[in-house]
Amino acid sequence: MEGTEGMKTRLNGPQKKRSDAGKWKKIILFTVVCCALAALILFHRNPLADPETERLKKICAFLLLGLACFIFGVYYDRLTILPKELWQSRKLIWKLAKNDFKKRYAGSYLGFVWAMVQPVVTVLMYWIVFDKVFDTRSQLVAGGIEVPYVLYLTAGLVPWFYFQETLVNGTMALLEYNYLVKKVVFNISILPIIKLIAATVIHVFFMVVLVAVSVGYGYYPGIHTLQLIYYSLCLFLLVLAMSYLSCAIVVFFRDLAQIINIALQIGMWATPILWDISVVPDGLKPFFKLNPLVYIVEGFRNAVYGDLWFFDHFYSSTYFWIVTVMMFCIGSLVFKRLRPHFADVL
Repeated sequence: MEGTEGMKTRLNGPQKKRSDAGKWKKIILFTVVCCALAALILFHRNPLADPETERLKKICAFLLLGLACFIFGVYYDRLTILPKELWQSRKLIWKLAKNDFKKRYAGSYLGFVWAMVQPVVTVLMYWIVFDKVFDTRSQLVAGGIEVPYVLYLTAGLVPWFYFQETLVNGTMALLEYNYLVKKVVFNISILPIIKLIAATVIHVFFMVVLVAVSVGYGYYPGIHTLQLIYYSLCLFLLVLAMSYLSCAIVVFFRDLAQIINIALQIGMWATPILWDISVVPDGLKPFFKLNPLVYIVEGFRNAVYGDLWFFDHFYSSTYFWIVTVMMFCIGSLVFKRLRPHFADVL
């Protein structure tokens, strides 16, 4: 018996050493990437930017990068569990996502059509009110934007609709699938991403509608239109990170769902969807741009009728990815910490 246990210890010893070596290699690689990014931020110069604002952006970026390195190094084992589980369950995720999408419209005569009716009606309503009644287009012209307001509005609402639906559905994922949470052998970490993938089908349809609207107004797809894929991926990862945090908390604090609904109502007006950010005073613009959705919405507009790449917005891109990674780290840690208690509460 002792010989068998000793053999297991000798076999596990090299495996543990290889595992530790791989762990430290990844931590070092992550730190090197962060340092390289910090160097780029340090030496990057924008001659058109306000020096004080640029200095503030650099300081915030350095602080976020340092915090990201610290969290990744200290909580590496916990942070890598969730991505590994998602990758290992990729086939099951896709199967359940298709079932979720079909179940959502089961028993309805129009089925899938209802998923498109409400957003289209919303776009038309905002267009009539803000363009025809209040003549919001004059604000766009004053800000140097010459595109039709309905195209400007649609490019902002398409990512917002996706963000709104996926955040609400992702938050309620564990509550909706509580019968699966109670199963000991089921991997519940895949539930939030199932809701996001199911909603992505509708999002792809509306991106096609967005491109069709742009073509109707003479803005034909070009190489920059491919950025819709990039910004959709950004949006997907941002909501996924937020969903793991919110779905874990809402199990113990059900009022969070109502708080999120109210926050979404406020966030719609705090994000430049119906209005142009150029009308905001220069001193307040940095505070509005702390909202990562500003990066997404402006990115969708650049992809449809602009001529800028995402890397042309260096600070905005850097800030967005740092915030997304940080949020995913926090969401993973909270989800992992509360996970053993989900079944008891539900």
